[in-house]
Amino acid sequence: MADSYVTSQAIMKCSCGDKNAKLTVYPDRTVFLSEKPMANISDHISLYNIAPFGKCHTTRYPATGAATAANKGKLTPMPCIPGTDTKWLNGKDDYIVKGNAALLKSSYCKCKWGGIITITDDGQIDTGEADTNKEIL
Repeated sequence: MADSYVTSQAIMKCSCGDKNAKLTVYPDRTVFLSEKPMANISDHISLYNIAPFGKCHTTRYPATGAATAANKGKLTPMPCIPGTDTKWLNGKDDYIVKGNAALLKSSYCKCKWGGIITITDDGQIDTGEADTNKEIL
């Protein structure tokens, strides 16, 4: 299967979370795909670009670790706040979107608590056939 570019509202999952989340790319971009702003590898900011993934199931996450310890070692998942301090990995380095490599569906982001965030849906929508007669300004 071919890789694809990622847009705002792409669906992501975290290996430590129990829910999917959406990627938010703000419309200050100069490149749009299927009427949505295209993502780049810098779209990794927790609670700005990356929404929480439900409850976090790793004790490396301080809230889950503390709750688990208080519950005598029984895993007690707590609400996620993604620890995405670094850019996405595996972007398309030869296609630059607002100064950074374009984000691909195969890209991934590491959470500092141990989770791996992947993209399950690129967010693109089918807008019908391309209008090749339309002039681009």
